[in-house]
Amino acid sequence: MAEAKAKPLPKQNSASKGKKKKRKRPDWFATGSFDVPFLLLVIIILTIGVVMLFSASYTYAYYNKNGDSAYFFKRQLLFAVIGVGAMLGISKVKYEYFKLVGVLGLPIAWLLLIIVLILPARFGDFHRWIYIGGLSFQPSEIAKLVVILFCAWGMERNHKKIIGKSVNQSAFSKKISELTKGKIVVYDSFVQLCLYGAVIVITAGLVYLENHLSGTLLILAIGVTMMFMGEFKKHWFIIIGIAAVVLIVFVVTNPEILEKYAGARITAWLDKSYDPKGARWQTNNSLYAIGSGGLFGAGLGNSKQKHLFVSEPQNDFIFSIVCEELGFVGASIIILLFALLVWRGVVIGIHAKDRFGALTAIGIVFQVGMQTALNIGVVTDTLPNTGISLPFFSYGGTSLMMLLAEMGMVLSVSRYSKMPKK
Repeated sequence: MAEAKAKPLPKQNSASKGKKKKRKRPDWFATGSFDVPFLLLVIIILTIGVVMLFSASYTYAYYNKNGDSAYFFKRQLLFAVIGVGAMLGISKVKYEYFKLVGVLGLPIAWLLLIIVLILPARFGDFHRWIYIGGLSFQPSEIAKLVVILFCAWGMERNHKKIIGKSVNQSAFSKKISELTKGKIVVYDSFVQLCLYGAVIVITAGLVYLENHLSGTLLILAIGVTMMFMGEFKKHWFIIIGIAAVVLIVFVVTNPEILEKYAGARITAWLDKSYDPKGARWQTNNSLYAIGSGGLFGAGLGNSKQKHLFVSEPQNDFIFSIVCEELGFVGASIIILLFALLVWRGVVIGIHAKDRFGALTAIGIVFQVGMQTALNIGVVTDTLPNTGISLPFFSYGGTSLMMLLAEMGMVLSVSRYSKMPKK
């Protein structure tokens, strides 16, 4: 019997040889390109901020950190590098997954805000920081982001109830209608208003208990903005606006009703001669720094007020050193860069593919813009000294990383926005 001939193997195509099998990307991996102008603005502002932090802080660091003039700069630079890495990493996550942060993060943020009140204060009566090893962080920084994401998630999910005229069908609402014989009808839109209003007020109230007036005002402003973008009925904002004006006038004319530190700062804001070596010391020296800067400034590194006149110039009052060294022109350019960052974030939000993406992007950049405006208002004595940091400039490693993480979220939204990205 003849042996069967072995069949020759089919020739492998040279093209298929070089062709590699594509790895399947995980479901959470974002595709598409992010917005290059937004990233460039973040990097430019961050770079200027780190340089100015070194210039503003080296004298204070030398006298308070065992002669290490670069103490604050080295730590801030490290956190900036880590933060940029985190920003780029988060930008590769599909932004739909950020909904989990809003839903699960709210009770965690509230828990942290309660824990920080229980822990002993290290600076007077200011219960703002939780210390873990050699690091510290402010739960209020987490709370700001969580409020944005929770509102964005909920207002997208319940949008029809918010803008509609459907009657709420809960047992409580039915009981009210029954007791009033139909004269009072509870609509779903009102229930939604109460829900998000309660979340915002509770969060702001916990932050206020930390003796953190600026953080309280910022969370309230973020919350009202999110509700406005969520398309709640316009007449509610008229009511909120009138109530806010009445409350502000009452507090300003009766500062003693606030906590002692806050009341003293409002008094010092109204009376320019009040306690010049105490409550007005930092503000007065801030104004001296701004005034001496003139049009073009004294030059980078040449500030005089940072030499232990402006206390802790690397923190809330760093913008006064910016004005002194870079002048009106330099300060105006920095303000313009912040304005462009906010504008570009709003554009990304407007062109987002869904409501959650739009609310997230616009809410985050509004937070940055509002915080910048409040800081500059305090430094220029336009607003009372409430202690609020300047984004990307003021010293604070964990807060800088949180801020850069938020920028990564905006970049993630931009990957799916319908707009030119170069």
